[in-house]
Amino acid sequence: MKHFIIELTYTAPAERLDEIVAEHCAFLKIGYERGWLLMSGPQVPRTGGMVVGRAPSLEAIQQFFQDDPYQKKGAAAYRFIEFEPVRLQDWMKDWVSGK
Repeated sequence: MKHFIIELTYTAPAERLDEIVAEHCAFLKIGYERGWLLMSGPQVPRTGGMVVGRAPSLEAIQQFFQDDPYQKKGAAAYRFIEFEPVRLQDWMKDWVSGK
């Protein structure tokens, strides 16, 4: 598995995001159920969001996020940063190794 930081930058006003956020959360739930997402949340201040995830490839995680309602409705731009976890908490070893 490859590991990623996914940075979302909001391109829509807060009112528009508020209309979509429930759909966005339901979408993210799919990623958590699939075991691809470890954590996610809004930036402070609320200019975007951050996701820590994994997938078989960059193309796979990009394809997954094509279904994000924020993406489909033009409310956010995405930046995918691949990294290699080297140091981590013991409790994360199974997740990082893909178990």
